[in-house]
Amino acid sequence: MSNNHVYEKTTHGVSVSVNPEYLEDQSAPDDGQFTWAYHVHIKNVGERTVQILTRHWKITNIKGESHEVIGDGLVGKQPVLEPGDVFEYTSGTPLTTPSGFMSGTFHAVAEGGEILDLKVPDFSLDSPYTRTAVH
Repeated sequence: MSNNHVYEKTTHGVSVSVNPEYLEDQSAPDDGQFTWAYHVHIKNVGERTVQILTRHWKITNIKGESHEVIGDGLVGKQPVLEPGDVFEYTSGTPLTTPSGFMSGTFHAVAEGGEILDLKVPDFSLDSPYTRTAVH
């Protein structure tokens, strides 16, 4: 179930958009297991070549419990993006609650050696089991 909502943010001439998708077939709501895929689209809209070196994710469930994922590259790659280039990948995350959110940063180096923090837009992880309150 894709929520068809794309979250987008541009920093340092690099646009990062994310489209999360709840994976019903990989979830077990009765056992407190909820799983999402998130599709990431990165485009260099600036004028300098950049290379993404590391990622830093913060994943938070609806109870406010969070954990961080820090590692080299994106799905095993450290893509080099020349102006106009695009890099796309899909990854996933489980939660023990029916909703939550993710935020993140990609650490990159620009042509000339400048270190850049590329912000990933905060995005919501919502399953059909999320209760909505009407006030």
